[in-house]
Amino acid sequence: MGRTVSRAWLRLVAPLLLTLLALTPIDAALAVSLKDLPSSPPAAALLDSADVFSRASRGEIEKQLEAFRAERVDARLITVPRLDYGLSLEQLGQELVQRWSAPATDPDTAAVTNQDPLLLVLVDAQTKAAAVVASEPLERQLPPELLRSTARTTMALPLREGNRYRQASIDGLIRLATVLRGGEDPGEPEVASEAVITTNIPSHEETERSNGFTWVVVLLVVGSVVPMLTWWVFSR
Repeated sequence: MGRTVSRAWLRLVAPLLLTLLALTPIDAALAVSLKDLPSSPPAAALLDSADVFSRASRGEIEKQLEAFRAERVDARLITVPRLDYGLSLEQLGQELVQRWSAPATDPDTAAVTNQDPLLLVLVDAQTKAAAVVASEPLERQLPPELLRSTARTTMALPLREGNRYRQASIDGLIRLATVLRGGEDPGEPEVASEAVITTNIPSHEETERSNGFTWVVVLLVVGSVVPMLTWWVFSR
């Protein structure tokens, strides 16, 4: 009797549990926080957790990141599918800089612990936002204003206009590398403005104004001519 009741209970509850599991959002499992990232700098300079780059794009971006070694800078690019609730992209970058800049205590990880100052470029695939964070020794070469401008304009525009992750990353890295090498800051990208096309075709408002003026003239003419004609006819 007990087994029969248990089986009947399972048949009743199982569909309900499956429905609840199906309705539970799976995005929460994709949320990234500091604990989800490596405790020490990984061997690869590109950490594409959001899987937004093709194989060719990965190779191109890795070359751009490797070029920073000539300036004695450890540049890395990290993408996340979405951030944990209440965590900002810049805050995650700051926490990573502190974690990865700390001296290694494990001999096995000491070989990959970087000695050069860190430059982290982060991309959030959910909000199409970017952030650039650098170690304190880089502040003189890469001031905070430049980092914010690179993230919010140079990288943000391609991200929001067509999800161009590769273009946003390359443009941001090129701008930062140019300044690091002592070149002039290329500045923020120019926003294309729509050209005003001159046309002889009147607009809807112009048409309405034109029609209204025409009717006023017609009414004035009718109001003046009709009384004169009436007076002329009856005065004969």
